[in-house]
Amino acid sequence: MTRHTSDFLRARSSNMSPRSIALEQPAAALRLDEPVIPANMEAKDLSPEAFTKPYLEFMTENPTVFHAVGYFKEKLVKAGYTELPSRDSWVGKLQPGGKYFVTRNGSSVIAFAVGAAYKPGNGLAMIAGHIDALTARLKPTSTKPNTHGYIQLGVAQYAGALNETWWDRDLSIGGRVIVRDPDTGKTSAKLVKLDWPIARIPTLAPHFGLSMMGHNNRESEMTPIIGLDNSDLSSPLPGSTSGEEPLGGAGSFTATQPPKLVKLISKELGVSNYSTILNWELELFDSQPAQVGGMDKEFIFAGRIDDKLCSWAAFMALLHAKHDPEDGVIKLVALFDDEEIGSLLRQGARGNFLPLTIERAVEALSAPPSSLFSASPFSAKDMPSSNFGPGVMGQTYANSFLVSSDVTHAAHPNFPATNLPGHSPRLNVGVALCIDASAHMTTDSVSMAILDRVAQLSGCVNQRHMIRNDSRSGGTVGPMLSSAMGVKAADVGIPQLSMHSIRATTGSLDPGLGMKFYKGFLDNWEKVDKEWVSSE
Repeated sequence: MTRHTSDFLRARSSNMSPRSIALEQPAAALRLDEPVIPANMEAKDLSPEAFTKPYLEFMTENPTVFHAVGYFKEKLVKAGYTELPSRDSWVGKLQPGGKYFVTRNGSSVIAFAVGAAYKPGNGLAMIAGHIDALTARLKPTSTKPNTHGYIQLGVAQYAGALNETWWDRDLSIGGRVIVRDPDTGKTSAKLVKLDWPIARIPTLAPHFGLSMMGHNNRESEMTPIIGLDNSDLSSPLPGSTSGEEPLGGAGSFTATQPPKLVKLISKELGVSNYSTILNWELELFDSQPAQVGGMDKEFIFAGRIDDKLCSWAAFMALLHAKHDPEDGVIKLVALFDDEEIGSLLRQGARGNFLPLTIERAVEALSAPPSSLFSASPFSAKDMPSSNFGPGVMGQTYANSFLVSSDVTHAAHPNFPATNLPGHSPRLNVGVALCIDASAHMTTDSVSMAILDRVAQLSGCVNQRHMIRNDSRSGGTVGPMLSSAMGVKAADVGIPQLSMHSIRATTGSLDPGLGMKFYKGFLDNWEKVDKEWVSSE
């Protein structure tokens, strides 16, 4: 096992020039972001450096949760995964050796590969994370009265957004738009994002005597500006605003939105009839691209790192996971929405999305082959029955393991009092096993031993993370999922700085180090599980 000592990291970072990371990825590295993974790809080709550039591109090109799911779907389809519509029966559509995925609300996705030697009752190697991030969403009526020549936008904070780190930032808009086809009458969701900043939350100069760092009102003092309209200067009516008429007709959704914004979004979508836009879920996002930084390019600076970091690394691990004929487990990655606001909605981890998907998959894999029905001369009552039921599901969960994956805070150089010796992870070293004595995390002695064994087999270094007794722990999807399914679990995080800021920092090797560990877990869980004398 390679231990990332200080000398090792210095030697590695000295080779990480702008060309080696940002511009001239080696040929093998360029192949890694392709959706179809070569079957003969060697472990040595999966170097952490190879994943830096693809991660930067993902972060820059997919700013919203809807774009992230769209990205994952595209990669899965090109990698040979089959989408399973939730409204259809899955019986007869799943088989050992198959690869599948399902989405919910366009903002959560579960993908899994069934081992070629899978039998009903076998377990799952699962990784679960979240892809939502702090943001500011447009209100249902986002038009606001023009104020002193400024066009402003009504937005609502999602989780802890609109905090001080959002001020004076170059903000753009993206998300999904609900559109009805006027010819067919069919309604669908379309993704959109503007590729330049159109919004900004301006601060006030300190010499006015009003502190911008106090308790500012998030409704009235943090309203973005998106344009100028000085038409009132030539209007004879006091307080008059723009003479531009609402678009889409009286009572339409677009009539409640700023006309110029409606035109911009419509142009991006190629929509000419504004009344066909029925609604939208648009949000503000930092438009600055993700990029490497530091003297040796050892950092990544980006928005929305929490948690499109662990999620992307886990997803890449699934695409790169081994598929041996002897594999008897299901390898699964579940990426949820709404973690930042409690995971309570149907696309969140507290919903039934993951356990229901597992149960439906096991049910389909437990059914007799459909060929028996089509070729048999006997009636249905004479056919072999499914062995699906509470027994097989209980057995499945007892044989499974969940890695709850969410970013964790790295040791902070400027606030050393917040660091706990031996429990504050560093960047560019490896993932951290997260422990909390009050069960905000799922990790215990058994799960730590299991994942340390995974790291040993995978050539990874596991760090430890635990907060001080006088600090407050954050939460993850781990406890809610492990308690709902009764599976063994551990919480794992890739370290970052500036958590909950609009721009955050991680190590430039950390996406690849995370991928390496998650891949090691997916590839080795079945082997490690068999090493234990008892499963409980």
